[in-house]
Parts: sequence; C-alpha cells; structure tokens
Amino acid sequence: MRWLLTILAIASLQLTGLSQTNRWVPRSMSMDDCIETALRHNLDVQIRRYDPEIAGFTLAALYGLYDPSFNLNYTHSDNNQPAGIDAQGRVFAGNENKGDSFSSGFSGSAPIGLTYNLGIALNDQTTLNGITGISTEIYGGDAGFLQLRQPLLRDFWIDSARLQIIIDKREVKRSELDLKFTVMNTVFSVEQAYYNLIFAQENIKVQQKAVELAERQLAENKKRVEVGAMAPLDEKQAASQVATSQADLLNALGTEETQQRTLKGLLSDNYKEWENVAIQPTEKLVALPRRFDLQESWRIGLNQRPDLIQQRITVEEQGYRIRYQRNQLFPRLDAVGSAGYNSASPTFGGYLDQLGGRDNPFYSVGAQLSVPLSNKAAREAYKSSKATRAQVGLTLKQKEQNAMIAIENDIASANTKFQQVHATHEATVYAEAALEAEQKKLENGKSTSFIVLQLTKDLTTARSAEISALANYNVALAQLSLDEGSTLDRRHVKLEWR
Repeated sequence: MRWLLTILAIASLQLTGLSQTNRWVPRSMSMDDCIETALRHNLDVQIRRYDPEIAGFTLAALYGLYDPSFNLNYTHSDNNQPAGIDAQGRVFAGNENKGDSFSSGFSGSAPIGLTYNLGIALNDQTTLNGITGISTEIYGGDAGFLQLRQPLLRDFWIDSARLQIIIDKREVKRSELDLKFTVMNTVFSVEQAYYNLIFAQENIKVQQKAVELAERQLAENKKRVEVGAMAPLDEKQAASQVATSQADLLNALGTEETQQRTLKGLLSDNYKEWENVAIQPTEKLVALPRRFDLQESWRIGLNQRPDLIQQRITVEEQGYRIRYQRNQLFPRLDAVGSAGYNSASPTFGGYLDQLGGRDNPFYSVGAQLSVPLSNKAAREAYKSSKATRAQVGLTLKQKEQNAMIAIENDIASANTKFQQVHATHEATVYAEAALEAEQKKLENGKSTSFIVLQLTKDLTTARSAEISALANYNVALAQLSLDEGSTLDRRHVKLEWR
C-alpha cells in the first residue's frame, strides 16, 4: 500500500513540475496561418527558391557564346639584313626594313553556326635599299569580311552550343518544378504536423479524463475497503490504474511537445524566435465525407505531378540529343569565303582614299569537305542516345504507373479511415455506456472493481482511437492531394515565376 502511494506522489510531482516549467506563450494559428508562415520562412523552400534564379543565370550565360569579340592588335618590327659582296667584289650595305601593323575588328558566331571575322588592317612598311640607298614607304591593308565559315551538313541544324541552350531552357523549367515540389511537400508536412498536434492536444484531454476516472475509482474503492465492503486488493488495483493513467498522461504531454517542435521547425528560419511559443491550433478535427473519382484523380495526377512533368522534360531533352548526335553522323562540309577591299599607297591619305573609294575589291568563295573514314565515335554516340531515349521513356511509364497505384492506394486508405472514424466513434459511445452500466452494477455489489478498471481502460483506448482516426483521415486526404499534385490548388497557393 505504501509503495503505491509513493508512486502516486512522484507522478503528481512530475505533472506539477511540467506545468510550472512549461511557460510557453500560446499563439493561436489556423492551418492557413501555418502554411503562409511556412512558405515565407521554411528553410527548404528558401533554399529551393534560388534554383530557378540560378538556372536563369546559367541560361543567360550560354547566350554569351554569340556575343561578338572586339579585337585590337598592334605590332612593330625592325629587320636589318647583313651587308654583302657582289659578283665584282664590291661591298654593299644591307637592307633595312621597318614596319608597323595595326588591325582591329569583330569576330564571333551566330546561332546558325556561322563564324565571322569583320575588320580592318593597316601595314606601314619602310624599306631602305642598301645598294641604292633609296628608302621607300608603303601603306597597305584591307578591310571587310576577312573570314566567313558556314557549316552546311554537320553542325548545321544543331550544334553543341544550341543543344546546351535547349537543354538549359528546360533546366529552368525543371528548377521551377523542383521548387513547386518542395512547396507541395512543405505544405503537406505542415498539414500532417498540424493534424498531429491537434491529436496530441486532444489526447492529453483524454488521458486527463482517464486520470480523473482512475482517481475517482481509487477513492471509491478506498471507502469500500474502509467499511469492509471490498478487499484491499481492489484498492491496490485501482491505485495501480491511477499510476498507469498518470504515466500515459506524461507520455501524451511529451508527445505534444514533440509535435510542437516538429511544426515550429517547419514554420521557422530562426528557431530561437519560437523557443517560448506554444502553437494553439484554431481548427478542430472533423471528418467531412468526400466522393472520390479514381479516373479523375488519375487524370489530375498524370497532368499535374511535378515529378512526371520533369520526366517528360527528360524525354524531350533526350530527343534533342538524338537530333544532335544524328547531325554528327554527316561529314563536315563548310562554305568559306571572304570579301573586302585592298589598299596600297606611299601615303596614309592615299591608303584611306583607296579604301573609301573601294578601288580594289576582292572576294573568295569556296568549300571545305572533311569526311571521317569510319566515324565510329559518332555512330556509337547516336546509338547510345537512342537507347537512352528508350530507357527514359520506360522510366516515365514506370513513374506514371507508380503514381496511379499511389493514388488508388490513397483513395482506398481515405475510404477506410473515414469508416474508421465512424467505427471508433461508435466504440467510444458503447465504451462510455458499458462503463456507466458496470459502475452501477459495482455500486449494487453485482460487479467487481477489476471489471470496472478494465472498462475504464477500454474507454480511454476508444477515445484515443477516435481522435487518432480523425487525424489519420485528414492526413490521408492531404496525402491524396500530394500524390495527385493538387496540394497547392487544394490550399489555394499560387506560385509565380519572375
């Protein structure tokens, strides 16, 4: 008897200690409040929010491949040739050559594969003849399209640069889908944590009622033992039930604190700010009936799930890779050419006049053909790209099938859990009636304390199971929305891409 009372005293002190040290400031929050807070502060969402921006910068950098380059070159030369002796044995001085060359222009490539070099060149050449002693100076150069090259077969309709741009455009879309998928999972996690927190708080109330029932039964048994109407063993059994109920209450309190931390972790990018906050859900656990349409859910899931859209993008990308590898099977045939104006004059002004007057035009047109003898690398790469396309196509089919199975399982689970809500409610009603009837029988001496204690346990279990079924049903609906890809629509969350 004494050891049982000691257990009760310790448990009571533990409960009192928890209530005194748990000085959290309550904050009432609806589900929408929690979702809005999570979308602004959840760290997973904040991390993923940078992905589309980074992908956009990467794509923009690729277009820099077509930015023209400005070139500016200057060279000075001084070449003195040694003296010599002619056939008559006379010594003559060597020639002296001095020159300055300058060139400037633009070079680059175009999205059709064309490469170009547009510019102007000036050479100032001074020569001193060692034999005659005559010095001559010539200004010469050219201006125009100094080089043009256009692929006609390989790299004509697609090349490596254009392929990478096509791929990176889709990477931007993929990063947006990654962000959407992260937001969807965050919203689902918030829903799950919110419902679990409501369950934890409601379960505390259930366990508190269980403690009250057990303590009331202990008090009644103690009175009966004192008057000799009941054996001391019944009092000990009741005391044991009180201790067990209080232990269950302690466990429920610990679970509620854990659920608080889980939900606050989803809502926070600075957890310390939530240290003394206790979230109080403003919503109740209810089970609203819902009619499910499997075919419609399949249609929504196949069209909206981000992972399926991403896999379709992968299939599309592989199609462009096949196109590129097929183009690499062709020989290299390039049209090459140049066009412009030449100029040569003993004066700089004459040089400019000739260029300005377009006196000496030139052009060249030609072609260059390069045929690999085996082209094995290109042929094997083309075969590999086609096999990869078949593989990613099957992967898409597999993911679609798995999504359909998951949706069908979710609907079956939601239906089952809705039925469980009704069944557990009925069990609670019957357990309450059974306990009330048995307590009356015990008062009339027609029952035993053991049976009453067992029915008290059954009632607590039934009440806990009922609120658990309510929470599980709501989580099942959230899981169905996640697997359908309709979580954001269901919660009226809109994502905008800038």
